Amino acid sequence: MKKGMEIKPEIFKAYDVRGLAGSEINEGTAELVGRALAKYSGAERILVARDMRLSSPSLLAALIRGIVASGVNVVDIGLATNPLFYFAVSEEFKNGGKGAGANVTASHNPKEYNGFKIVREDGTPLGEGAGMEEVRDLAVAGKFVDRPAGKIVKKDPLKNYLDRILAIVPRREIGDRHVVFDPGNGMAGLTLPAFIGTYGLQSENLFFDLDGNFPNHVPNPVKEESLAALRKKIAETKAEFGVSFDGDADRVGFVDELGNFVRGDVMTAFLAKEMLRRSPGSWIVDTVPCSRTIGEVVRAAGGKLETVRVGSPFVKYKMRALGAVFGGELSMHFMFRDMNYLEAPELAVAVVMAALQREKKPFSELVRPLLKYAKTPETNFSVKDKDAALEALENKYSDGKISHTDGVRIDHPSWWFSARTSNTEPVVRLNLEAETEEEMKARLAEVSEIIRSF
Repeated sequence: MKKGMEIKPEIFKAYDVRGLAGSEINEGTAELVGRALAKYSGAERILVARDMRLSSPSLLAALIRGIVASGVNVVDIGLATNPLFYFAVSEEFKNGGKGAGANVTASHNPKEYNGFKIVREDGTPLGEGAGMEEVRDLAVAGKFVDRPAGKIVKKDPLKNYLDRILAIVPRREIGDRHVVFDPGNGMAGLTLPAFIGTYGLQSENLFFDLDGNFPNHVPNPVKEESLAALRKKIAETKAEFGVSFDGDADRVGFVDELGNFVRGDVMTAFLAKEMLRRSPGSWIVDTVPCSRTIGEVVRAAGGKLETVRVGSPFVKYKMRALGAVFGGELSMHFMFRDMNYLEAPELAVAVVMAALQREKKPFSELVRPLLKYAKTPETNFSVKDKDAALEALENKYSDGKISHTDGVRIDHPSWWFSARTSNTEPVVRLNLEAETEEEMKARLAEVSEIIRSF
């Protein structure tokens, strides 16, 4: 290992590499990650990109330095959202060849952070149990040999990306729509102007400037404070709905014309129904903490549902295995078969616009039938013994239908709950849903009491 280059194993997380910029994530770190990825993947070329964080340009340069020093060619697409990056990687290697991709980004994390999203040639992520540990061990060991330098070429995949979306939802299907967009100074500000122009939208544009300081709000569409300006603009302009993105734009949140946030699993049900209109009889994939509504909607539409553990990688893997037309998560990752089984938030927006045009009803009215159950927000409990807490829950409610797909989910006729443990914290994450608000509150109180006892 070169003098001054070191790397901390703990920055390698379940689905990405992430830490404080300057200390945990620096140029030496980036070069080591580039070298480790080149060695692990055996790639002929690696596609790279970056977000707008202040540290990202220098980290990308160092990442490229590590890759080319390993004798591997680089395809540099520059600034990109994560979905654009994923799509570009999958298209780059669609005709074969050994490859990989790395995007310099820290997603929705505050400005002090940075990191890397690493993917295989089909755009699916390297993660825990799927290559991340091997890349980590190679980077930490730092035993690399310089080879004749690889070459660097630059490409811009945006037109190809938007053309694919337009082929799925043609301009004629969406009519004249009025939408508020808030990328929160994150990477969606790169793709949205072209998307808005492609569909000829009347739009209200909040915080489109790419700014790694995030001067207006943290770009995280599940936080109430991140939605305040969006709600205000919807009310002021009487827009049909609003859209909020996280920093790297692989998660997208929807707010209806009344200012109501539409929960991620409700949007999964909505989008599943719409995609089954386009591809009848297809598979849909969701995750364990999602509402029963999804299964009901999918079955009513003639589709088939598969439920997997939480995490967009697991949704993508199952979608590919089944040929599923759509997959969604509570965390608002929405993935589409025709976008190479990858996230495409702009396509999710286009699908909503097409539904509004067809139904001639407000968004809130289209969503209302999907709100038939009372559901808690995901709640975290700090516990000393995570496994014992889950075992106690299973013993208490053993008369229900039990699933161990992800932690434990137990279904009863009028209610269900999902409890799963964190990989990195002494935390149990609880989701609970019931037919009525009263039962939801009562069941939440009794389940919470059991978890807190540990």
